[in-house]
Amino acid sequence: MKTNIEIRYAAHPDDVKHWDTQRLRKEHLVSNIFSDNTVTMVYTLYDRMIAGGAKPVGETLKLEPVEEVKAAFFLHRRELGIYNVGGAGRVKVAETSFDLDYKDSLYIGSGDREVLFESIDKADPALFYFCSTPAHRNYPDRKVTKKEGIQVEMGSMETANHRIINKMIVREVLETCQLQMGMTELKPGSVWNTMPPHTHGRRMEVYFYFEVPEGNVVCHFMGKPEETRHIWMKNNEAVISPQWSIHSATATSNYTFIWGMAGENLDYGDQDFLKATDLR
Repeated sequence: MKTNIEIRYAAHPDDVKHWDTQRLRKEHLVSNIFSDNTVTMVYTLYDRMIAGGAKPVGETLKLEPVEEVKAAFFLHRRELGIYNVGGAGRVKVAETSFDLDYKDSLYIGSGDREVLFESIDKADPALFYFCSTPAHRNYPDRKVTKKEGIQVEMGSMETANHRIINKMIVREVLETCQLQMGMTELKPGSVWNTMPPHTHGRRMEVYFYFEVPEGNVVCHFMGKPEETRHIWMKNNEAVISPQWSIHSATATSNYTFIWGMAGENLDYGDQDFLKATDLR
């Protein structure tokens, strides 16, 4: 196995508005998340979120304590949220094992323990997408399925944004230090997410898009409301959204995305809403 990690720096919005497409993608787009027998991480200095993936194919992969965390264990001062977006898999946390089927999630609290990733069938490998944030204390580990989460139906077919928001690693379901994760599933015929647009200065966010059909693409919108930018994305790619940025998208098909948030406020509803007609 191998571990790849990349550092992404934070930037002022007045600087970002001058970036060209190549620079915008370089700093915010996260590609190649799943490689055979590899743990891939991107460490963003927006709230020190680490986002990444693990794809075990006939090997057991370890969440290594990379140099950037300066600790003997990855979880020494961090908590972790995991979603399985592939075949059946297993996550071992010290002496405890958690079996994760497709779209199951797992929260792991901080503490000096090893985390191992395995696939049940190497012919249909698990794809573990994860987000990690600094943690000030330990909270209990817990597997959360869609049925155990909070489901909220939003939007409509008429506005092309009929979707189900699955709140799974949120304070209404379990305790965390600052990490929040969930999954939004768009219904067939709907393509718009996160409308009305908003920002939340208390939290940054990473969006991971999947279930994007072959040959289709997602157009993710970001930037200050009066100075928006866009990034074209493919299946199994993620994008970093700073606290000052909107985060919205449309696509050439319906799709699903996992949102991971970090910051000082665990109130999911703490959002600064905008009118779509005010976007520029």
